[in-house]
Amino acid sequence: MNKMMLVFLLLPLSLVPLGSAYQHPAKEAPLMTRDLPDVPGKEGLIEKVVLAPGEVVPAHRHNADVFVYVLEGSIFTQVEGGKPQTVHAGEVFYESPVDLHIASGNASATQQATLLVFAVKKIGAPLTVYSGKANSAR
Repeated sequence: MNKMMLVFLLLPLSLVPLGSAYQHPAKEAPLMTRDLPDVPGKEGLIEKVVLAPGEVVPAHRHNADVFVYVLEGSIFTQVEGGKPQTVHAGEVFYESPVDLHIASGNASATQQATLLVFAVKKIGAPLTVYSGKANSAR
């Protein structure tokens, strides 16, 4: 393989940030989606979200009212204008459709965190929209 080809193949890898500050979406596994007949145009969604140790989620908002139960581990979370908090297994938190989630991720560098998410959203709308704004991870 010539050197120029090798440079073009390896260049994208050199642009990827390393370490726990690397931001990428968590692993989401939809469990159920149902139209809500008594709330026209809305659907309920339940999904399981797994964050790897040290994983940081990019700044985002939801097209939904989102209720989150932490099944295992701990996560840090902060919405714009709110105080940062750490939420542990057995605890819950809420985000409204107008909240910008500016900081979120797994609070542990060694254990995964697992969340159960229940959302009420417009039928067919994506649950999460990434803002492109830098996450103010701790």
